[in-house]
Amino acid sequence: GAAKLLKMHEDEIEGTIKLMFQPAEEIFEGSQDMIEDGLLENPDVDGALMIHVMANMPFAPGTVIVSAPGVSAPAADYFEIRVKGMGCHGSMPNTGVDPLSAAAHILIALQEIHARELAMDDRAVLTVGTMNAGTAANAIPDMAVMSGSIRAFDEEVRSFIKERMTQIAQGIAKSFRAEAEIVFGSGCPTLVNDKDLSACAEKYVKELLGSGKALSVIELNKMSGEQKPSKSAGSEDFAYISQKVPSVMLALAAGQPEKGYQYPQHHPMVRFDEEALAAGSAVYAYTAMRWLEEHGQKGSPSNR
Repeated sequence: GAAKLLKMHEDEIEGTIKLMFQPAEEIFEGSQDMIEDGLLENPDVDGALMIHVMANMPFAPGTVIVSAPGVSAPAADYFEIRVKGMGCHGSMPNTGVDPLSAAAHILIALQEIHARELAMDDRAVLTVGTMNAGTAANAIPDMAVMSGSIRAFDEEVRSFIKERMTQIAQGIAKSFRAEAEIVFGSGCPTLVNDKDLSACAEKYVKELLGSGKALSVIELNKMSGEQKPSKSAGSEDFAYISQKVPSVMLALAAGQPEKGYQYPQHHPMVRFDEEALAAGSAVYAYTAMRWLEEHGQKGSPSNR
């Protein structure tokens, strides 16, 4: 949609607009791969815009929410903990080493990082989403494996959690005569909204849609009575872009709960109101063109 609109107004574009069609967003790899392949070069990119489609929103479809300046989405890491024991028959547990029991204690102890080792303002989440071990009811397995994710808004907190997870997993496993290996997989850094670009985006979206369908996070907080701008607990690998060039993330409301769109992101029954897509396309095209109009080099020929 945005590409079609930009093509229709190609002669009015005062600069270059790149369209990013990113793969592997859910595993935090596509954005970084595209950067390595030259996404931000030839010509260099001066600003980046992303719109995240959101279901289960209490706003009319097509309403756009502009994130507050600063860090708006946390860094994320996936992890896997492999606990190695020694299998044996369930009737003789003394002849083996139970990795499932060790893994269970590790799982409980990991929750203490947030409860007892982080300050109240150190917003972070550690989630174990899977635990698998064994195939028979009457046998102790050789291996137990758990996996999950970490979210943190501060890089020091992120590093601290990973360090303590390693110490806890290995220490508890050893106390059970088992061994633990923790592997951290693909992740992404914090997503940072540029102050100036956020202000521009808010202005342009309100010009296009009107103030009733364009809201800033700060305005939403005033409506709800909160003192600080709220932040998304979900992570985005658009963060890699935001670490390289001034960037801003917007949210597009695409489904009200009372109209049957009550399921949130990643729920197996989530649906999106496609009525919102036209507004999203228009915001992409209009914001890019207006930013170039105000920040492009006047008088120079367009390099589209």
